[in-house]
Amino acid sequence: MKYIWFAALAVLVALPLFAQQTSASQGGAPDTAALEQRIKDLEERLIALEGQVRMLKSGQAGATGQPGAAQPAPAATEAVQAPPSPAAPAPTPLPTPVAEGVAPVGGQLPNYGGASASAKALNPDISVIGDFIGAAGTNSALPLATMQPFPSMQMHESEVGLQAIIDPYARGDFFISFGEEGVNLEEGYITFTALPAGLVAKAGKMRSAFGKVNTMHNHVLPWIDRPFVTTNLVGGEDGIDDAGFSIQRILPAPKGIFLEATGQVFRGDAGDVFKASQRSDVSTVAHLRAYKDITESTNLDFGLSYARGHNDAGAVISLSSDFLTQLYGIDATVRWKPLRRSIYHSFVGRSELIWSQRQQPLREQRAFGFYTSGDYQLGRRWFVGGRYDWSERSHFANLTDKGASAVLTYWPSEFSQLRGQYRFTKYAEGINANELLMQLIFSLGAHGAHPF
Repeated sequence: MKYIWFAALAVLVALPLFAQQTSASQGGAPDTAALEQRIKDLEERLIALEGQVRMLKSGQAGATGQPGAAQPAPAATEAVQAPPSPAAPAPTPLPTPVAEGVAPVGGQLPNYGGASASAKALNPDISVIGDFIGAAGTNSALPLATMQPFPSMQMHESEVGLQAIIDPYARGDFFISFGEEGVNLEEGYITFTALPAGLVAKAGKMRSAFGKVNTMHNHVLPWIDRPFVTTNLVGGEDGIDDAGFSIQRILPAPKGIFLEATGQVFRGDAGDVFKASQRSDVSTVAHLRAYKDITESTNLDFGLSYARGHNDAGAVISLSSDFLTQLYGIDATVRWKPLRRSIYHSFVGRSELIWSQRQQPLREQRAFGFYTSGDYQLGRRWFVGGRYDWSERSHFANLTDKGASAVLTYWPSEFSQLRGQYRFTKYAEGINANELLMQLIFSLGAHGAHPF
């Protein structure tokens, strides 16, 4: 389209000269000197126009892949143009494409990213993670059991993540979980990263810092299911996930130890673990984490956790409940990843021990549970692991569930994984279950890293 404008301009410039030449030839003897000067002026203008066309072509080649980008006005050609002849009309200024909303400064048009780049700067990183699970085998667990069997096939979860830096002082993270039966805000919080005294604060709905498994989303777990101790004592898949406020700080420690303390206050609603019947029934969580590099390939992660809140015992008799639930936890993780073979071999060992003290009208229920697991990387894409579970139930401490699992995982790429898990379960009711679970996880878009 720009080249059509240049051609039309050349015609407009040439028409007056042609008309003057025609009138001179009709009136008598032509003025040869004046005619030659006009032809020379016309040639200089055509040369200047050709230079502008070449400049615009080179600008288009450099802006390939940036739709809507503004083209800089060719300043070099202005010096090439000859001053207009008194007999010739001044050339019409050429239209220069300008990006919408961009004003020229000093006659020059800066090259911005265009509409697409501006839109990307204001939009968060968006990701979708799919979690598909299939199950085979026998599991006739009673409704009383907390570890319910998986159906034959289900789209267990579709997690949509929205993450972005809000300003130099804060960032926002939202994780929305779409299940087959509804939508749930798994997490949605703002993190203030530039507070004084080295503090980092969060406000919103978030998973509590109690232990390790409670902080993990489903697609980050090294297994298809969650351990019995998490299901029986810490609320299962959702766990302690509530609206509240969190603050953490790195503490000074000797001998290269990383020490971090976290304190959290929540509304007080977390599945069957905590239940707030009035505004003052808030729950609290405290976590102390220590990290140490043992060798260049091995490190140890150790944590202590405490949680306290009101439960639903006695709520049937009165509108409020004065009964409390307290949780104590110890978690340990050891990682081995050799530097020279890090993409082919690694090992992660995990364990958590949790004690529950639940006040009830008749007597206090005390329960204990733990799990221990190991995952070894066989090759670049193959992982094998195992887990043992043992846990009492928080409402019925005399009931104990046990189980063992073997896991095989294949990673085609960092955006997908295929996992198979054989699970043997011995429920407290005397029911044995043998199941084969299959899981397919796939990721779309830019999903931010989870805490290490």
